Amino acid sequence: MKLSAQDLETITRVTLQHYDQNAESFWQGTRDHDVSQNIAALLQHIRGEPPYRILDFGCGPGRDLKAFTALGHVATGVEGSARFAAMAREYSGCTVWQQDFLQLDLPPGHFDGVFANAVLFHVPAQELPRVLRQLRATLKPGGVLFSSNPRGRNDAGWNGGRYGVFHDLEAWRGHMTAAGFTELAHYYRPEGLPREQQPWLASVWRSAMDAVLRHPDKS
Repeated sequence: MKLSAQDLETITRVTLQHYDQNAESFWQGTRDHDVSQNIAALLQHIRGEPPYRILDFGCGPGRDLKAFTALGHVATGVEGSARFAAMAREYSGCTVWQQDFLQLDLPPGHFDGVFANAVLFHVPAQELPRVLRQLRATLKPGGVLFSSNPRGRNDAGWNGGRYGVFHDLEAWRGHMTAAGFTELAHYYRPEGLPREQQPWLASVWRSAMDAVLRHPDKS
């Protein structure tokens, strides 16, 4: 069933209210999570010489912004929650844009990589094609997008005050390829566990292969 403009506004408002109201407990619960595997998965596929310009999409309180900066890259955050955006600026020292994910305003062709860790599942499926195209447009030609989402059977709904869509691999591939991305890799997390104990689907994608062909000197 198609979501109305009012439905979308409610999804955004209520989900962001949840994060604003639980910002401190969320930070305490996630600040020590090890996502180095995900960061490495993005960086290893970016072409050219570092430092890279990285967009941390849904940066939360700034944990990964600080990690990218410590590795020598130039990281910028986008965050919908006002509380998280303020925390991220203070913690990381990076530029953080507070933007509603359904009303993005991103610079074209600016970033080498987009790091979308545990965030794109909050975008309603009917809006996801547009959001993915906007993320592709903010990448340089041949730029790389990393995503990690809780996986499921393509169901959607509310969980603890947050809206989410739980894609399986085939559905996620369909969304990404339709938006102009080519798959580079995928894996399940946490590492080393049986599949039924790996609730996260991580994947890495390159934008616009036709654009890459305009740079034959880069392999």
